[in-house]
Amino acid sequence: MTRSRSGVGGVTGAMHRLHARLSALSRPATGFVSQPEPRTIGSFARGRQLTAGNFLFAGFLIEAKGRSIWDVPVPDPRFEEEIHGCVWLDDLAAVADGPACEKARAWIFEWVERYGRGGGPGWTPDLTGRRIIRWINHAILLLNGQDRAASDAYFRCLGRQTIFLSRRWKAAAPGLPRFEALTGLVYAGLSLTGMERHVASASAALGRECAREINSEGGIPTRNPEELLEVFTLLTWSASALAEAGRTPAKPHLAAIERIAPTLRALRHADGGLARFQGGGRGLEGRLDQALVHSGGRALTAHGLAMGYARLASGRTTVIVDAARPPSGSASTNAHASTLAMELTSGRRPVIVNCGSGMSFGPDWRRAGRATASHSTLAIQGFSSSRLAADGARSEFADVPEQVWARPEGDAYGYRLTAGHNGYVPTHGLSHIRQLFLSTDGRTLTGDDTLGAMAVSDRRRFETIMERVKHQGVPFSVRFHLHPDVDAALDLGGSAVSMALKSGEIWVFRHDGTAEMTLEPSVYLETGRLKPRPTKQIVLSAHVVDYALQLGWTLAKAQDTPHAIRDTHRDEDVTAE
Repeated sequence: MTRSRSGVGGVTGAMHRLHARLSALSRPATGFVSQPEPRTIGSFARGRQLTAGNFLFAGFLIEAKGRSIWDVPVPDPRFEEEIHGCVWLDDLAAVADGPACEKARAWIFEWVERYGRGGGPGWTPDLTGRRIIRWINHAILLLNGQDRAASDAYFRCLGRQTIFLSRRWKAAAPGLPRFEALTGLVYAGLSLTGMERHVASASAALGRECAREINSEGGIPTRNPEELLEVFTLLTWSASALAEAGRTPAKPHLAAIERIAPTLRALRHADGGLARFQGGGRGLEGRLDQALVHSGGRALTAHGLAMGYARLASGRTTVIVDAARPPSGSASTNAHASTLAMELTSGRRPVIVNCGSGMSFGPDWRRAGRATASHSTLAIQGFSSSRLAADGARSEFADVPEQVWARPEGDAYGYRLTAGHNGYVPTHGLSHIRQLFLSTDGRTLTGDDTLGAMAVSDRRRFETIMERVKHQGVPFSVRFHLHPDVDAALDLGGSAVSMALKSGEIWVFRHDGTAEMTLEPSVYLETGRLKPRPTKQIVLSAHVVDYALQLGWTLAKAQDTPHAIRDTHRDEDVTAE
């Protein structure tokens, strides 16, 4: 996922560089007091790519066989940030053969030599915290076979980074970057000789950040599920490390873990992946399960809305809907105009998705991915339900729906959600109302999407728009983006779409005939790939010519689809396509 970063330019960057160099004058650490149990998870496939000389970071693939990671041409600042965060150590450790271990040791000790005295782009609080965690986690691998001089240099560099963090963590942006910085400081204080004095203050600061950033429902301002998982993971790591050292985490720290866990359970689909909303992805495989295990407590799932998302789940099917206002202010820098968008997963197979974040594919894809049309919901042609500043200078939303409401209900027949927003009232006088009903067996999802002028003032605005377009109507579409693994085709003379999943399930989409239905190209945007994956989308197109228009549709398993399918095939982990 893409993370907001503390600034490295201007006064902030100058202060980072100053304190990075001053840290070289501090008294260094000389060894480990103890080591927290390693909990980071790496990708075996990415580790293999690295050992082969293929460097895939921030959506760029650089082939540089035989070259050091620090000598690879840098195509983008985000590429440079990722290599200096050293998360790739997790991937090499996942391989753990001779070549992988050799590269891990060589690259880290090259970093010590080149940048360890405070130079280079890696000296920001969040990158330093991330790097320290990996260096400590993989210390046995890194120090194996090293002589005394190399070991001394390693600990000296860790000590300098710890001192830097103790002085600069407050300069990290609130949210995930600051949690990374403080977790790194806790790890270093618990592990390194002479650094114990930083533990109490860092632990207390973590507690304060939890109280400030984690709301009463276990959510964060960005409403990004994957970012919430990253924060949750850091909090569980730091809490476990403190407990293993005989220390008690701050009460707000533990309380935040208790609040977040049920929310994350509500935001995961039947296949274990997170819902892809507000710039977030599915999350690293295994990370959510690991974090939930280490969080302790009862396995509760949030009811009602979880961080503004509604969940309908029954049988093998989960439906997750964005049912709250988008983030605002600085929290909306990477936010998406996804109000009332939905995702549906059947068993291990995603069916209806959102396109996802295009940030790793450049500014044009980033902007396109944020638009309402890139989500499985209703959009007026040429407009999004939330809109960026008119001058385009900022990436924050300047215009979001004033009212977003949702009413989830359940009874003996199934689970129902009625939700709406007025995001198109300023532009067209129109509101969107979405009704969903998931049957108790999870085999049928029924939906109604209404676009209408609800209040007297809204109707006046709509009449003005109608006069402007010479009463041709307001064009809009309801889109259902499909996962790339779904094999979709028009069926029944174009009145339905059949969708075959790799599990063998067949789903059929039908509509009430009010709109025109087409099957059109779409894209699936995933971090870690070189280009967007082609896929398809079901599009229902119509015009509002009166004060309201309602479209009805159903998405159901074919009658001959078994209730239980043995879906044990494991997809290949290919990240560079």
